[in-house]
Amino acid sequence: MAKDQDILDLVNRLVAEEQELRSALQNREIDESEEHRRLRAVEVQLDQCWDLLRQRRALRETGGDPREAEVRPPDEVEGYLN
Repeated sequence: MAKDQDILDLVNRLVAEEQELRSALQNREIDESEEHRRLRAVEVQLDQCWDLLRQRRALRETGGDPREAEVRPPDEVEGYLN
């Protein structure tokens, strides 16, 4: 992704998907296990997006090129909480 706005657009789409999943569960269109599985995937993608934005900002602030930031693997991004 070349620009912060592209990443933020993806964040907005993922948040909308998260809301749709919650609504689908509430309307009994999907079951809880399906909602949890799909929500988990969305949450990981959101964490990767936020991490990428943080990397880009840090590079910018230190005189680096934000285009050098890379999407980190889920286990690395999710491991920050442990």
